[in-house]
Amino acid sequence: MNSSYIDILNERTINPTANRILILKAMLKYNKAFTLSDLEMEMDTIDKSTISRTIHLFHEKQLIHSFDDGSGSVKYSVCSRDCHCSIDDLHAHFYCNYCNNAFCLKNIAIPEFALSPVMQVESVNLVIKGYCGQCNKLKK
Repeated sequence: MNSSYIDILNERTINPTANRILILKAMLKYNKAFTLSDLEMEMDTIDKSTISRTIHLFHEKQLIHSFDDGSGSVKYSVCSRDCHCSIDDLHAHFYCNYCNNAFCLKNIAIPEFALSPVMQVESVNLVIKGYCGQCNKLKK
């Protein structure tokens, strides 16, 4: 079972330590975006600075991507194996105004913009806000 986690880390040239494997396992359990605080609460046996450094490394190696959904906390999500966090991989995110969960909308690509040739895009953030399916049912 750990071999699949090791393979994922090796694909991104990340040394598969015991803590990194545990943190990756925890990240892969989420079916929504997560925050550093989410991981710290779930993984109370691992030092907070270790979790923070691991998130930074995973982000640097493009194993996870981050986005700002306007909630005040940076959200993270595990990238698919074919994602390299390039402009072509950018996608929209959905933020639920009721439960405060955020989700990747990988099927909604960020549109291209016709900017001046002297401008260089480094990041684009498209967040759609509303009610997720679960909360929308509760609203009715």
